[in-house]
Amino acid sequence: MSSHQRISQHTDVFNHLANAASRSMGTATAFAIALAVVVTWAITGPPFNYSDTWQLFINTCTTIVTFLMVFLIQNTQNRDSGAIQLKLDEIIRATKGAHNALLDLEELNQSDLDQIRALYERLAKEARRDKKKGLGDTGTPDVANERKRR
Repeated sequence: MSSHQRISQHTDVFNHLANAASRSMGTATAFAIALAVVVTWAITGPPFNYSDTWQLFINTCTTIVTFLMVFLIQNTQNRDSGAIQLKLDEIIRATKGAHNALLDLEELNQSDLDQIRALYERLAKEARRDKKKGLGDTGTPDVANERKRR
């Protein structure tokens, strides 16, 4: 088995575990369990005289859970964001008159994104101005021609 295959296999295992964990951690049952742990901890305060060890226990547990949840949340957000980007790319690709140059924008550098944003801001400003004049604000201006007009 090659190094690439091992990494891919580990990634698949992580993704499977992350998916299962994110599904289970976002449930009412998970919340109820967490609440029960905190209530149990609070109730045990007096028998332990609110000792440093008693406090350290909950601090350690919550720190560990928080640390692990950061990675789980980030993985979930990355996956969701990637899926949304693919769906948007498909809508752009399948829409007549849409500009395929807008596919995969998330890979552009900030300067390129700023140029495209400025172009669309200008188009929106012109459309609002036309609407105030009683003209239509619909249409599909050719972005290539708009760039040349600048």
